[in-house]
Amino acid sequence: MTQLASAAALKSVMANYFSALGQAARDRSAPVAWCTSVGPAELLRALGFQVFFPENHAAMLGASRRANHVMPRAHALGYSQDICSYLTSDIGAFRAGETPLATYGLTEVPKADVLVFNTNQCRDVRDWFEWYGRRWGVPVVGVRSPRYVDEVREADVDGVTVQLEALVAPLEQVAGRRLDPTALSEAVRLSRRLSDLWGACLDTATHRPAPLTFFDGTVHMGPAVVLRGAPEACDYYEVLLEELESRAGARHAAIPGEAFRVFWDGMPIWGRLRALGSLFEEFHTAVVASTYCNSWVFAALDPAEPFRSMARASLELFIVRSEEPKERYLERMARFYQVDGLIFHDCRTCPNNSNTRYGMPQRLGDRLGLPTLVLDGDVNDLRCFSDEQARTNVEGFVELLADRGATARGSR
Repeated sequence: MTQLASAAALKSVMANYFSALGQAARDRSAPVAWCTSVGPAELLRALGFQVFFPENHAAMLGASRRANHVMPRAHALGYSQDICSYLTSDIGAFRAGETPLATYGLTEVPKADVLVFNTNQCRDVRDWFEWYGRRWGVPVVGVRSPRYVDEVREADVDGVTVQLEALVAPLEQVAGRRLDPTALSEAVRLSRRLSDLWGACLDTATHRPAPLTFFDGTVHMGPAVVLRGAPEACDYYEVLLEELESRAGARHAAIPGEAFRVFWDGMPIWGRLRALGSLFEEFHTAVVASTYCNSWVFAALDPAEPFRSMARASLELFIVRSEEPKERYLERMARFYQVDGLIFHDCRTCPNNSNTRYGMPQRLGDRLGLPTLVLDGDVNDLRCFSDEQARTNVEGFVELLADRGATARGSR
């Protein structure tokens, strides 16, 4: 993965975030809320909560390759091996008394005073949070969102808005304070600013050669995930954007000798990020963008309408949409990033964010005239992934890209 000077600032921002979280959990200086990754973080920040994102924790378990060691602890409770491996990794690690947060001085995950979900991603997040709610005897509240949305209708936005507004009273009770509308508008404003900056960072990959890849994005997206509504995240992305624009202007390639550009759909394979990044670099192929990193770009956020815009943003997410709008989005991205092919990760335990199972890769490949590749794997369960098979498949895919490029050059 690309060595960016901004990595030092990233490390500092993330360390400060986890330090504040640990401090609040230890001395009860602020209430702690657990939140799903695209849940109502702005509302929680406006109410003074320190906000923890267990999906981020689960990704850290995957990246550190601890997941397969701890998941059996959750399976023993009756949680199937076929459900979200984020869920089973996180609950398994809790039961084992293990956490990668030890790097930041936390010996355990911070105990929640309330757990807040949004099922726009999947049902698993609610089941996940309810396990902790039962264990700790704390409230579990959230939004039950429409899924497989075609066009986002005002009626859908109305329904989610009402549910978000209904969260205020129970959250005020836990927080011990009333919601300040000005504080909520400011949190939404900061989230929108963060979103715009992060989107601009990702857009630098439209340059040839690209100054960053999908694999870099999965690392540098950390503040966009855990610090929505916080000013320090905006400060970080201003630094990162300046560096990426400088690299783009100097034609500094994330992949030396960039020959091919591809788009990644689906979740990362956390335990093999570095290996996959090196594999694509070996074949001079830049994975320039992804649906995953772009999922933290919330263009609908509007501080003038905090609840309604939060609702709309949660419904416009790629993962929430039906096949047709997803395909339109991928077509736009293929053209925007000028890619030569598309890679789809069929994530075994995350069917909600796998777009390989109903013919989409074939339809898009035919329509766009681009080669597509389906990689079998999982976010955390490495039993679902084969390094040898991935190498064979990627090598064959790159050969297709090369043959297609040679044919195009020969026809001119």
